[in-house]
Amino acid sequence: MTTSIPDSFAALVARENDGAVILGRETLTGADLPDGQVTIAVHYSGVNYKDALAITPRGGVVRNYPIVPGIDVAGEVVASTDPAFAPGDQVVAHGGPIGTDQHGGYAEFAVAPSDQVVKLASLTTREAAAIGTAGFTAAMSVAALLDHGLTPDNGPILVTGASGGVGAVSVDLLSALGFTVTASSGKPDAAQLLTDLGAAEVVGRLVDDETKIRPLGKSQWAGAVDCVGGTTLAYVLSTMQHSGAIAASGLTGGAALPTTVMPFILRGVALLGIDSVLIGAELRRSIWGRIETDLRPQHLDSVITEIGIGDLDASLTAIKAGKVTGRTVVRVKDGF
Repeated sequence: MTTSIPDSFAALVARENDGAVILGRETLTGADLPDGQVTIAVHYSGVNYKDALAITPRGGVVRNYPIVPGIDVAGEVVASTDPAFAPGDQVVAHGGPIGTDQHGGYAEFAVAPSDQVVKLASLTTREAAAIGTAGFTAAMSVAALLDHGLTPDNGPILVTGASGGVGAVSVDLLSALGFTVTASSGKPDAAQLLTDLGAAEVVGRLVDDETKIRPLGKSQWAGAVDCVGGTTLAYVLSTMQHSGAIAASGLTGGAALPTTVMPFILRGVALLGIDSVLIGAELRRSIWGRIETDLRPQHLDSVITEIGIGDLDASLTAIKAGKVTGRTVVRVKDGF
């Protein structure tokens, strides 16, 4: 039996008022949903740094309020104008305008462009939300390193920001593939989790305000997944082995990159940019296909914290402050 959209449904709506952004529960109707091809009864969403920015004044990710945040949507199709999807299909949707330019996953129903929707084969909607944008970005990062030609024989792999969603899933995926992984995290209490995920070594933050980054430092890493950016990425670039590669997706450490051309022209280092928002449908679905097969997280339950929609405010505050470890799954169905 499939779900149908009711006359009204619950949502968390962010509204801008006198320079503040307030997130509150409201009742919406189908007329409040944006135009799109696929209507989804939302089972789960997730908590991402971008979701926190969506409720932050001048956060830089939302163009116009009011909006329902939530860049991850996992649930059941209730209607579709795209024949690729039918009522009852279990799907995940993310990227594009979802949760930033149009209503997202913090509501009982959402509408998504079909290019952003992926039909699930073996993952549950809870697992798909747990992976979400962060886990998808991790899978893209690992796939990029593999496509570059890196193998475990090349040497150790570094993961920065390893206790966050992208980092934790990256550690899990890389260790499962046989790589020797060094996990860097500023959270000492995350060391056991990262070890359980397969990290051979757990270290603290690589740089601080006093660190002087040399154009070229000691060669250490065959590859890296960088979830931090800023001076951390500059340090990682300077310490790569010859012909190494870095998959970079983060900017919590800052958008500026204080480096030189030396790692690129003297060591042949490749900097691989990872974007999960604007990629095409074919690549999006290909990566999800790999997530369900050879890039499937092996310890997903270990990195999940599940919350009800009523606990979302506290979780968004925590992730913005850098206090969240792993992935937070938001229970939307029956959660309001």
